[in-house]
Amino acid sequence: MDENTKKKILVVEDDRSLQNALAEMISQEGYEVSSAFDGEEGLKKIGEFMPDLVLLDIILPKKDGYEVLAEIKKNEKTKNIPVLILTNLEEVDNVQKALDLGATTFMVKSDFSLKDVIGKVRESLK
Repeated sequence: MDENTKKKILVVEDDRSLQNALAEMISQEGYEVSSAFDGEEGLKKIGEFMPDLVLLDIILPKKDGYEVLAEIKKNEKTKNIPVLILTNLEEVDNVQKALDLGATTFMVKSDFSLKDVIGKVRESLK
């Protein structure tokens, strides 16, 4: 890939204020960003936008993050896209389920600042 090609990031998050904050910060970092508010829209956008990375909430309308993650990972075209889970769920079994399904990283929203999230995005795209 050409060095000047912007990496594309899809934010699947139903909290509009958080989604807007993430999208703004990600684009300020020089990434191209697209957003979806529910799991179905997220899957549709993944097919159209073909992101280099997905930031995914677990609790979403229509399809939850686990369903979205499972579909990303079972699709030949999208299975290698890193998926960063960003959620309010912090129980160990939620973390394990996400990692078992193929998530790259699991972050609990309350434990991370937007800067931390950007750091993880950068790290995962190396």
